[in-house]
Amino acid sequence: MADGSVPVLAFLDAVPSGIRARLIAVLTAVAAGPPPTFSGGGKWEAMHGAMGGWYEIRCAGPERVQYRLFCLLENGAPEALAALGYDGPSIVVVTGLCKSHRTTFDQRDYQRVRALGHEYRSAMPRRFS
Repeated sequence: MADGSVPVLAFLDAVPSGIRARLIAVLTAVAAGPPPTFSGGGKWEAMHGAMGGWYEIRCAGPERVQYRLFCLLENGAPEALAALGYDGPSIVVVTGLCKSHRTTFDQRDYQRVRALGHEYRSAMPRRFS
């Protein structure tokens, strides 16, 4: 982000190591797929409504805590991707959140995710770690 922080790294540092490994394994499998080829098996899902255009990686942890990584896809013509600083299509992991089983994130949570995505997409070329 503009302040130099990387929200997703802070999130991943805070989750249990086994959860982090599972989230990264799904991300690696999706990237190898790549989207939209990768079906995800419920672990990679396109979001809808106000979160349309976003994807989430899902993982359940101890005590059924639900962990989510919120992702955007960078794809398009090679020239457009190069102008953004990418060598090719990419998955951008913006941030993560967790919640209790059978609960939902509220609109403030989603607004914060969208705001981080907007900040990321407003940078030219894109800033990434």
